[in-house]
Amino acid sequence: MTIDQVKKPTTVGHPNVPQTLGFLLLDNFTLISLASAIEPLRMANQLAGRELYRWYTLTQDGSPVRASDGLHVTPDASMHAPLTLDWVVVCGGVAPQHSVSRDHLHWLQAQSRQLRRLGAICTGSWALGQAGLLDHYETSIHWECLASIQEAFPKIVLTTRLFSIDRDRFTASGGTAPLDMMLNLIAHDHGKELSAGISEMFIYERMRNEQDQQRVPLKHVLGTTQPKLLEIVALMESNLEEPLELDELASYVDVSRRQLERLFQRYLHCSPSRYYLKLRLVRARQLLKQTPLSIIEIASVCGFVSTPHFSKCYRECFGIPPRDERLGIHTRQKYEKSPPLLKRWGVEPATSSEPASSALLALAYAQGEPTFASVPLVT
Repeated sequence: MTIDQVKKPTTVGHPNVPQTLGFLLLDNFTLISLASAIEPLRMANQLAGRELYRWYTLTQDGSPVRASDGLHVTPDASMHAPLTLDWVVVCGGVAPQHSVSRDHLHWLQAQSRQLRRLGAICTGSWALGQAGLLDHYETSIHWECLASIQEAFPKIVLTTRLFSIDRDRFTASGGTAPLDMMLNLIAHDHGKELSAGISEMFIYERMRNEQDQQRVPLKHVLGTTQPKLLEIVALMESNLEEPLELDELASYVDVSRRQLERLFQRYLHCSPSRYYLKLRLVRARQLLKQTPLSIIEIASVCGFVSTPHFSKCYRECFGIPPRDERLGIHTRQKYEKSPPLLKRWGVEPATSSEPASSALLALAYAQGEPTFASVPLVT
């Protein structure tokens, strides 16, 4: 699917009628993704000297919503306000599974019936997927949620691209990826010169396209200097349910087992077996936090022959058994009403009358993320 196949809204062709976007903010949405999506629209209007786009921020009932960094955002309106929208963009962030209500789903389905362009940024694709609005559509989502969304909504055609534009659906993975997606959509609707001007105003050297991929952490660290190692890790990531033997991995990339072990020790500072085990446990942690799969099912999906062995490995790696990890999801949802939880993670207010800062509240939420404390800091 190419951007030329995007269905244009009815307002295109009427130069004096701006396209109207509604940004549906889910609880704990990521502010950087929202800004990356809206700022290109603002600059498009500025450079064009007229209103090409207008937008509204929406929440379920019009009440303020908290971003993932702890800042409160007051929306323009409730999603049920009588607005005529051309595009609807769902803005997700931390734990989208717990931010989507039945009311959200019904409203999104109604927007689809009215032939809206439907989009999502960061983890907002989860809401569209849960509403059944991404079945058989190519979809991008933040790499951290790839495993869980595939498990929950198998009819979605997932990609690892920064963003995807498929017919009247557009999805971006998060961070600054919505900026690239919007620049491409603006170029499609109003010409490449305008999108190039926006890039210049934002000092954005290269507008990425649909072929650009998300860079997973290992690729980000190693770049292209160790293609054999990247290939081996890719094989490991593709074979978590039925782990490959080290001799098999070595033969697939045409290196000896000894060479394989040296590569891992030199660049990843652990044995291949240890790294493989950590990949399986990280996937298990994502599934524990993001899906309703039982612990027995998760152990099987992640290549463990028994639940006790899985629990033992999990506790050794993360310092907590799988059952307690899962219970933490429900506890975290009530953190605002539970001072002991803030104290547990060392983020209590300085005095009883002083509210916790936005940064500290964001840290309390971040504790539940699969990547929390996953990178040791050198002191």
